[in-house]
Parts: sequence; structure tokens; C-alpha cells
Amino acid sequence: MSDFRGRIVILNFWSAECPWAERADRELLSYLQGWGDRVVLLTIAANTNEPDELLAAAARERGLPFVLRGSPRILEEYAAEATPHLFVVDRTGLLRYRGALDNVTFRLRIASIPYLKDAVEALLIGGQPDPADTPAYGCAIIRHLPDSC
Repeated sequence: MSDFRGRIVILNFWSAECPWAERADRELLSYLQGWGDRVVLLTIAANTNEPDELLAAAARERGLPFVLRGSPRILEEYAAEATPHLFVVDRTGLLRYRGALDNVTFRLRIASIPYLKDAVEALLIGGQPDPADTPAYGCAIIRHLPDSC
């Protein structure tokens, strides 16, 4: 993270198989075009059961520049719960937002509150995100595979 000091960083706990993460990828990439190099997206593969080939293929299809392999330690440090689960770190390295991309759920299919976009744009103008924390919504993270069935 120290390599990105001075820029806003979005950590996107992600899954190649989650349709909610795929929807978030489209939104995030469109937002990044407007934010330019002021904002960095770090996509982190959260599910231990997804093979490297699947991660690479999904990243290529969705236009993601790269996907980092997550670890149990980073999942625990951030308390990532779902894919996507998004975290925004400000220019000084402080966590300023964690939660959902927007308010879309299974019952509410069209977003009316773009939580992540609002959080990043507040930071870009020197403000603070409000809200700073929302419930993540998406697919459950698979932290490990059982040794036997």
C-alpha cells in the first residue's frame, strides 16, 4: 500500500464466479475512467477455491488490468465478508470507506445510492465519506476447502 501513498486506493475483494462482482467490475472500470490516475483499483481474489486460470480468464474478459491472489490473513485483517466487498483508503493510507458498491440487492435491482462512487468523490474534494460503512452485498467468500468431503 505504501507504493500508492498520495493516491486513493480501492480494494475490491472479488470473485471470478460471482455475478455481483462482475457487475461491480463494470461500474468500477467506468468510474476509474473519470478519476484518472488519482484513484487506484486493487482487485483481490478472495476465494481460495478459484484456480489461477479462472482468475486470469475472468480478469481478461472483464478488462481488469490484474488480479491479486488474496490470503486468509488479508481477508481477516479487512474482515471481508462478500464479493464484492470494497474498501477505500485515502491518500495518507487511512481506511475511509468499507462496504457495498451501491444499494442494489436481490430485491432492489436499480441503484439509487452509489456508495463507493460518493465515498471516493468526497475524498477527491477533501471531504469524508458519508456513510463511511455500509453492509457488503454479494456472494459469500470461500475461505478454505475442507480436507475431505
